[in-house]
Amino acid sequence: MTRPWLLVVDDDAESCEVLAEALRAEGYEVATAQGGRAALALAQERVFDVVVSDIRMPDLDGLALLRGLREATPDVSVILMTAFGTVEAALEAIKQGAYDYVSKPLQLDELLLTVRRAIEQRRLVRENQQFRRTLQDRYRLGNIVGVSPRMLDVFKMIARVAPTRSTVLITGESGTGKEVVARALHFNSPRAAGPFVTIDCSGLAESLLESELFGHVRGAFTGAVTARRGLFETGHGGTVFLDEVGDIGPNVQAKLLRVLELQEVKPVGGNEPVRIDVRLIAATNKDLQTEVREGRFREDLFYRLNVVSIHLPPLRERREDILVLAQHFLRKYAEANGKGIGGIAPEAMARLEAHSWPGNVRELENAIERAVAVSSHPILLPDDLPLHLAPPVAAPVEAGGPGPLAIQSLDEVTRQHIARVLAATGGNKKRTAEILGVDRRTLYRMLERYATPASEPSPEV
Repeated sequence: MTRPWLLVVDDDAESCEVLAEALRAEGYEVATAQGGRAALALAQERVFDVVVSDIRMPDLDGLALLRGLREATPDVSVILMTAFGTVEAALEAIKQGAYDYVSKPLQLDELLLTVRRAIEQRRLVRENQQFRRTLQDRYRLGNIVGVSPRMLDVFKMIARVAPTRSTVLITGESGTGKEVVARALHFNSPRAAGPFVTIDCSGLAESLLESELFGHVRGAFTGAVTARRGLFETGHGGTVFLDEVGDIGPNVQAKLLRVLELQEVKPVGGNEPVRIDVRLIAATNKDLQTEVREGRFREDLFYRLNVVSIHLPPLRERREDILVLAQHFLRKYAEANGKGIGGIAPEAMARLEAHSWPGNVRELENAIERAVAVSSHPILLPDDLPLHLAPPVAAPVEAGGPGPLAIQSLDEVTRQHIARVLAATGGNKKRTAEILGVDRRTLYRMLERYATPASEPSPEV
């Protein structure tokens, strides 16, 4: 762990050095500055964890220094010292953002304790900031949305394997959300505070991909004027996500196998291996077993990658998820664009559910984003949707009653839409009202009007 950096500021050179030596003896890295202006100049060159400064200095006093430091590095902890201690001075120092205020002559034990507390507080603040960033990343993982049995199986598998360090292979068509699942695995793992490094292996020449993944030494090839760390080194302590791993060539496949077996990389042109600690998650839209049989992918690498497999079904095979995904993206883009769009008209929803979605979730998200951008209504209407989302073909009304695709009244379309939402939420009326963009009283009136049979309700909390 990096040792904390401290800055001692005093216009008395001897006092400054004596205090610096005492702090170095405690294991800190310490720099000194004789005066406030010299301290501000040093703070431009290096980030300090704690600054211990005299308050009375001729060129720039401690309070002025405090204000300058807080502007340059807002999270620095400043401890002020003075031989003229008063309650008013102490209150003013704390009011302006000092961590603490100590009086001269110094009690060394007291000052060392104050420094330790300042460093500990700074560590806790950083951990809290990292925790909040991690939580924000986890919330962004709400893009994994679904109520279908197949997606529930995916959620269960993520929960089971995220805490482990096992290699995971995610398969599925383009646009099904493979990177989102990879992020879910990382941010719900013990490596969540570490880096998440991702690269799309498709479309990169093998030599370029090799350099990107493993790095290179200076002079390894034309244009390598400096050494460069690869993504595996960058991802040390975290997760490396290789998207479209089925597209990598044989040379990179061999090197990737070495990474998985030995947890080390050898930069292009280098002789010395570099130890790493990464978890590998790979994804592909190809059938790797077919690639192995046809000799395009190494069998031993396939087994190394396929320790745990998660398959994402295409959207056309989980149509019950279209409704909840559409509502999720509607909330996301309505909020991002400051639009008060609260729901999707039944006719528009019918078009969404009738489409085959060859681009899967990505295509659906793009369609909703476009609809939100062009809409000028409180709900999305069919005309807001992209033109290629044609209305479903209606079958003619046959004698003896309407068929499944018969032309229906608006009331019947609305009744069926409410029923679908209720079924998707397991009968939870609170959640149903949220998805429909109405309050619960309005929902109850709609249920009464359309006489929609509710599924067995789940607890409404």
